[in-house]
Amino acid sequence: MNWSSGIKSFTAYLKLERGLSENSIVAYINDISKLQAFLNIHSIEVNPINVTAEHIADMLIYLNGLGLTHRSQARLISGLRAFYKFLVLEELTEYDPTELIESPKLPKKIPDFLSILEIEKIIAQIDMSKVEGQRDRAMFETLYGCGLRVSELVNLKLTWLYLEEGFIRIIGKGNKERLVPIDPESIKHINLYKDLVRVHSKIKTGEEDILFLNRFGKRLTRQYVFIALKNLVLKAGIKKKVSPHTFRHSFATHLVEGGADLRAVQEMLGHESITTTEIYTHLDRDYLRQTILEYHPRYKQ
Repeated sequence: MNWSSGIKSFTAYLKLERGLSENSIVAYINDISKLQAFLNIHSIEVNPINVTAEHIADMLIYLNGLGLTHRSQARLISGLRAFYKFLVLEELTEYDPTELIESPKLPKKIPDFLSILEIEKIIAQIDMSKVEGQRDRAMFETLYGCGLRVSELVNLKLTWLYLEEGFIRIIGKGNKERLVPIDPESIKHINLYKDLVRVHSKIKTGEEDILFLNRFGKRLTRQYVFIALKNLVLKAGIKKKVSPHTFRHSFATHLVEGGADLRAVQEMLGHESITTTEIYTHLDRDYLRQTILEYHPRYKQ
C-alpha cells in the first residue's frame, strides 16, 4: 500500500463511516501530509505501514525545533493515531507506530467570552439600513441565542425551523442530530428576514432550503461570518479577540452562570463528552461560593 491509496481509503472512511465535515477531513489529511513531508525531506523512503515509532518521534523533535507549538503537536499526533487506527481496523497492518508516542501535556485553554452587554453592543453595530442588515441581525442573534457552530449556522435549513414550538433542528459534527431551543429575539428576526428580505431573493438551484443566503442566492460562507463579525467588533470598540466561536462560548458561559445543568448545556452544544463542556464552566469564585451557600446542606441554616 502506498501513501496515495492509504490516504484515499482513509478519506472515504472519515466521510462515509465517521460522517466528518470537509474541514475536519482536510485537517486529518494535513496531519498525514506533515509526516510525508518529514520523510521526504530526510530521504526516508517508506510506505505508511513501514513507518516506525522512531520515525514519528524524530518528526516531532524536528517540528519542535521549528517552533511547532505543543497544541499543534498534540493535534498532529491525534490525526496520525486516527490514521493508524484505521489501518489496523482494516487489517492493512498489525503495527501502530503511534501507540508508544505520548502527546504533550496541555493546559486547558479557556477562550475569551463576552458579557451580555458586549454581545448586545456588537449586534447593535449592524447597519439595518442595508439590504443585508436584517439577515445579519437574524444570523448573529441565532449564533448567540442557540450557541451554534459557524458551520451549523451557514447550513441551517428552513425545514429545520420549528419556530412556533421554539426549537431548531441542527445536524452537527459526525452528522449527529440535536434539537436546540431558540429564543424569542432570534425567532423575531428570523421571521423578519424570511418575510421581508429572503422572499425577494433569486435563489440558486439546490439552495432553496438554506435559510441564510448571500446576494447571489447561495448559502453564506464561514469566511463571511468571520469577517462580518470582525468588522462589528471593531465598530463596537471591543478589544477582545472575538470569533463566531466566542459567541458559542459566551452562550454556554451565560447558561452555566445562570444556573443551567451542565448535562443540559452539553446536549444543547452537541458535545459527545461532558469533559468538553466543562471547558465552558470557568465560573468566578463568587458564583461558586454563592452556589455552595445556596445548595449545600451544611451551609443551610
